[in-house]
Amino acid sequence: MRAEESKGRLRRVRDKLKAASALYRSRSSNFEEQTIMKIKPRTAFCAALVTLGIAVSPAQEPNNPPPPRAGLTITAAEFPDGGVIPAKFTRTGENPVSPKLEWKNILPNAVSFTLIVHDPDTSRNKTTEDVLHWMIVNLPADAREIAEGVGTSGVVKLSNGAMQMKNRTGAPGYAAMAAGTGPYHHYLFELYELDTKLDVSPDATRAVVLKAMDGHVIERAAMFGRFRREK
Repeated sequence: MRAEESKGRLRRVRDKLKAASALYRSRSSNFEEQTIMKIKPRTAFCAALVTLGIAVSPAQEPNNPPPPRAGLTITAAEFPDGGVIPAKFTRTGENPVSPKLEWKNILPNAVSFTLIVHDPDTSRNKTTEDVLHWMIVNLPADAREIAEGVGTSGVVKLSNGAMQMKNRTGAPGYAAMAAGTGPYHHYLFELYELDTKLDVSPDATRAVVLKAMDGHVIERAAMFGRFRREK
């Protein structure tokens, strides 16, 4: 009697499992059909766009933002950031010239650039002011370089509208590096990206230029070169 009851319970369990399996297959089939019906119109629509030459991009994932934009960068053509400045750009050469500088990654709202080259390792006349070697204002927004020798050309107003200011010697343009035989001096090349043009005179000092830039700097880049006079 107990054996018959056990067999009966087993059959009922099997029947329930079969019914559940059949229901699952039925629902899965319906789900697949509905999914296919949803996908087909989108696939046809995308195919039509591709046929018309219209690019189709996947939706932007909310947790996968676009990569960050590269910042403003300035480089010298003949020495790396932190490298030794070649002799032809210093007063160890017979006729020193200014180096070629290049920059990239410009913001769309840039209006002008200001270049300032100075030696922070030296104080001027026992003051907190360091030595200014080169300063150019109002480089146009579409400028991407300063050619070699521009700073030593003696020209105040450049062909692109930029203006070379007075350096430590009181002359406009580039003053070549002239460190002694002690430790290396670190010459800082700073490029300021501005949302305006500066209204300054050719005689404006660095302090005046910095004051005029205040509130208009949208990005800044810097690199440095090293120099010392060999014994």
